Amino acid sequence: MPEAPTTRPSLLFRLRDPADQRAWAEFVGLYAPFVYGFLRKQGLQDADAADLTQVVLRAVVASMSSFDYDPMRGSFRGWLFTIVRNKLRNYRAESARRWQGTGDTAMIELLQSQPAPEAEVAAWQREWEQRLFQWLANKVKPDFQESTWQAFWRTAIDGERGKDVAESLGMSVAAVYLAKSRVMAGLRDEIQAFQDE
Repeated sequence: MPEAPTTRPSLLFRLRDPADQRAWAEFVGLYAPFVYGFLRKQGLQDADAADLTQVVLRAVVASMSSFDYDPMRGSFRGWLFTIVRNKLRNYRAESARRWQGTGDTAMIELLQSQPAPEAEVAAWQREWEQRLFQWLANKVKPDFQESTWQAFWRTAIDGERGKDVAESLGMSVAAVYLAKSRVMAGLRDEIQAFQDE
């Protein structure tokens, strides 16, 4: 799978203004489900993942006025991942203290200083790609008739055979694959626009 698009520098610049409601709505719409989904996959209950997502978003808001995006130093998602990892560690350490009494501070500090395991980094990347695809698909879907969208979704995402989809939608097999191609082109255009901004 190709590398997921990076966060647009124009959005990051606009986020410096806490009054830019459109920028913040776009940011929260894209990143809140991403962070929440990642936290759920790390074993947090629904309410805990939702609460911790809010903690992460508050940390981002607090940091954005002085945030200086420099792609040479790393990606925005990498910076956000660091925030999420730190907040998750703090949450787990607090939970461990609450339920198991005091722990060895030196050991906790040692664990917190370790880099993210490969699996955690890979899970973060997969979650980003899934959430970005969902966000882009929701933006593109209104541009297509429902039958076109269903033909795309059922063949490209659900993996159904074109012949089976064509029969159930009352389309020819060629029309199913044409619909799939049109939606994929729309998604590619949206990804390109996302990258270009």
